[in-house]
Amino acid sequence: MEDVTTERLPRVRASELVGRGWLNTGGRDVTLADLRGKVVVLDFWTFCCVNCLHVLDELRELEEAHRDVLVIVGVHSPKFEHEADPAALAAAVERYEVHHPVLDDPELVTWSAYAARAWPTLVVVDPEGYVVAQMAGEGHASAIAALVDELVAEHDAKGTLHRGDGPYVPPAPSSGTLRFPAKAIELPGGNLLVADAGHHALAELLPDGETLVRRIGSGERGLADGGPHDARFAEPNGLCLVPEQEREAYGFDVLVADTANHALRGVRLDDGRVATVAGTGEQFMVGGVENVVVSDEDGARRLGPFDAAYTYEPLDVKLSSPWDVAWSEELRGFVVAMAGHHTLWAFDGWKLGLLAGTMNEGLEDGPGASAWFAQPSGIAGAADGAIWVADSETSALRRVTGLGGGVAVVPGGVEVRTAVGQGLFDFGHRDGPAERALMQHPLGVATLPDGSVVVADTYDGALRRFAPAAGDAGSVGDDATGTRLAGEVTTLAADLAEPSGVVVQVGEGPDGEPQVHLLVVESAAHRLTRVALPTSLAGEVLDGGAHRTQRPVTEIGAGPLWLDVPFVPAPGQKLDDRFGPSTELRVSATPPELLLSGDGTGVELGRDLVINPEVREGVLHVTARAASCDVVPLGPDGEPDPDVFPACHLAQQDWGVPVRVVDRGEPGDVPSLTLPLRG
Repeated sequence: MEDVTTERLPRVRASELVGRGWLNTGGRDVTLADLRGKVVVLDFWTFCCVNCLHVLDELRELEEAHRDVLVIVGVHSPKFEHEADPAALAAAVERYEVHHPVLDDPELVTWSAYAARAWPTLVVVDPEGYVVAQMAGEGHASAIAALVDELVAEHDAKGTLHRGDGPYVPPAPSSGTLRFPAKAIELPGGNLLVADAGHHALAELLPDGETLVRRIGSGERGLADGGPHDARFAEPNGLCLVPEQEREAYGFDVLVADTANHALRGVRLDDGRVATVAGTGEQFMVGGVENVVVSDEDGARRLGPFDAAYTYEPLDVKLSSPWDVAWSEELRGFVVAMAGHHTLWAFDGWKLGLLAGTMNEGLEDGPGASAWFAQPSGIAGAADGAIWVADSETSALRRVTGLGGGVAVVPGGVEVRTAVGQGLFDFGHRDGPAERALMQHPLGVATLPDGSVVVADTYDGALRRFAPAAGDAGSVGDDATGTRLAGEVTTLAADLAEPSGVVVQVGEGPDGEPQVHLLVVESAAHRLTRVALPTSLAGEVLDGGAHRTQRPVTEIGAGPLWLDVPFVPAPGQKLDDRFGPSTELRVSATPPELLLSGDGTGVELGRDLVINPEVREGVLHVTARAASCDVVPLGPDGEPDPDVFPACHLAQQDWGVPVRVVDRGEPGDVPSLTLPLRG
């Protein structure tokens, strides 16, 4: 095998783990001394972040395989105010089946001690208590596995490795009809179908919202098709009823966003049979060269790069955490909120393609091909053909129009506009004019009979209503690209437990007039709750204040700044340049004027920037990707063995670094900014 060595960071003692308390330890505090003799991986995460959830899944197999020598410690450093609530964190640890100790770090003390700058960040500590690697983003599972094997062998030989159980103590199991339900729909006969995410199944309930009729899915995490007792899901979220006239053609009645399986599943209601209708079960990696099954000229099928200009066979494309699905009459197909890489997709049963979004995370309006989303998690169709989007990480409500023409011609004339939301780091509970209203990580959206929109404002525990201004609810005008939607925001209900989905039910009131009820999925309370709307639908005007993510601000000097993104291939791997450059670095800023030069995309993981002295604060947006592959052993002839095919690995991360610009030479002036992708 070609000699590939692992670069190690200088020997630096790991900082102590300091926070408010611990979960999954049976009530004990854990210190680094308690972990001496084990390989330790610190996973800095926050439960709103879909990339962090991806990393939890990436680490599951490694964690189970090495429990006697490896301890993973989740360091929960919250982004949103709600995530700093210890009860909310405890629920999230249970919801996402975190099977290792978790340090509650609401003040970001341990985050700062390890100089973390992004969610997720992983730090590897050796059995003697020294930091040996730090990496940000997704796609590091193979690198960590290789490093763990290397450290185990090294410290076993030195006698500094201690085998045995770690500090993890599983919590007592919980029971109930529903467990962290995500979304719900009303079935033709009046029953309700619920995405019972915590049970990895679907639950059909009577109209009372409580009585269980049947379950579809075995209740075990996994990806398996079949009948209602054999099929498996993994954290299903969105549900959509196929229009009656389309069901025979599609061959199923309900489309399910099977989030943690990175798949869309079709369900027949008569017999409960489940089939995978889109996705391969593997995660789409942004910038990767193996996201789509393609055919060579000789007809051989292989994995190749995704092209946003094309549509594909649905089962030939990797997806990334589809979170919700909605039918579009204009599109003659489904819109899919692809939370994992910040896009919307179109699916008509036969073709699948990108509808809107660049796979960059942020709040940018305009044509679908250039708009930015941030973890879109709820979608709903409007009577005029538009699609409303709950864009969770920007705490925003967005509107998408121009869907006519069918899936085969997307993205076409799609346009994206924002109604509510300020960006990745601003949130709160504030009603009033839409341009200044604030929400906090909304996950659900539905349209009301009068054309207004109700939003499940998840982390505010509220239902919010956006009423478009007169004349601004129709199609976008010629001059409307990039402009906000005008309107008013009010609060319809508060004190809900992480509402994540809403079903609008219209019935007859006592006076014979139509009465609107909202069926709310209270995810953290494991129940469905009915809320009757006031006749006027107006709601209250509340102001719970505005908040910003409390992350340490990096002070940088005005003028030249060197941006460094270190990346070292894992043991047994090398940079993969078979399909072109193996690395990519993209840099931008908010506001754009922050950067006088250095923005744009290039292949080097380092960049000379020039910071504008006239802009005193902002955010640097940095996206880095690096592809590596396994080294192929040499055959008897000294050439790479032709029967061994190297596995490919893609590491990627988006950073949003809050910065404060100081004069060159002032205390805190940083002449370089280092963001380790893998170091």
